[in-house]
Amino acid sequence: MTLPEVQNAISEKKICVLIPTYNNEKTLKRVIDGVLDYTQNIIVVNDGSTDSTPKILNEYPQISVINLPENKGKGNGLKLGFRKAKELAYNYAITIDSDGQHYPDDIPVFVEALLEENEDILLIGNRNMSQDGIPKKSSFGNRFSNFWFWFETGIKLEDTQSGYRLYPLHKIPKKYFTPKFEFEIEIIVRTAWRHVSVKNVPIKVLYDPAERVSHFRPFKDFTRISILNTILVTITLLYIIPRNFINNFKKKSFKRFIKEDVLESDGSNRTKAFSIALGVFIGFSPFWGFHTLLTISLAVLFKLNKVLAFVASNVSLPPFIPFIIAAALFLGSPFVHGESNILSQEWNFELIKNNLLQYIIGSFILATTMSAISGIATFLFLNKVSPENN
Repeated sequence: MTLPEVQNAISEKKICVLIPTYNNEKTLKRVIDGVLDYTQNIIVVNDGSTDSTPKILNEYPQISVINLPENKGKGNGLKLGFRKAKELAYNYAITIDSDGQHYPDDIPVFVEALLEENEDILLIGNRNMSQDGIPKKSSFGNRFSNFWFWFETGIKLEDTQSGYRLYPLHKIPKKYFTPKFEFEIEIIVRTAWRHVSVKNVPIKVLYDPAERVSHFRPFKDFTRISILNTILVTITLLYIIPRNFINNFKKKSFKRFIKEDVLESDGSNRTKAFSIALGVFIGFSPFWGFHTLLTISLAVLFKLNKVLAFVASNVSLPPFIPFIIAAALFLGSPFVHGESNILSQEWNFELIKNNLLQYIIGSFILATTMSAISGIATFLFLNKVSPENN
């Protein structure tokens, strides 16, 4: 795209550039000047800087500036910037760091990608993390973040930590729970949960230790990020995956759901059979309260069909639980010299408590047996229905 085309697109799409900054006096002016080549729709959030940042910003009366009296964190600065952008009637915000690692001349990359998609989308700059000068801890942190983002959303990206992004302001969540660096993970995960596409676009990156000032605190911020990912994973397993499953089921007829989401889903017949077997095994196992968490986690770990495994894990429906427990106690009795005449006794928690080892052993015998039977039966059935998927 030519410069006039980029400028026109920025105006028509109502795009602004948001620059959060904290004590980046060495690079701030260069970043602002670079952005001004493309637009004056600039919002700078001065997050309590104690250097010459206020003096630098006074040189740019044509841009919007939010001055905070004290440093509250990048996440807080971005939230305030998004709010200001909405007040000024912008539809999109391109965020660019003020530490000099991002090149303003990559702005057209975001604009062109937005025009090509022709829909509300969240774009994240994809840095070349293998180039010379990139700290190894940054490369590791990015791979770590990419994995958990994929686990939490099902979307595979090459870079999830870049701060150079384009946000659809009317599609991102309105409320957030994190104020610092972990905010940039929270917002992309929760936006993806709202069924907004999240994609990478290629950008350049510069790591100059003589200029760059990083405020990332390795231990504290990595701990905060880890805690956030733990919460997001829990929400994914207990709410997001079941919600998406139910929504897909509601949108389609039962026949179409089985055909598209089960029979024609990714994976060979063998993979689908193992997925059913896994779900059944967990469903009959004694891990009550953790069936969904274990099923989805193991399905992801072994690259099995999560939908099939989740459905199969629900074999232990409430009406059948007494029969499952009775069968487990019966099967476990020969191994611990326990009580085998289960049906003649009063059913209560004391019965299970007094025969806990017997129940656990029997549960695993029952789970293994039913898992093998269901897996073999599923494979034979699918092999007959769709033999081309072997």
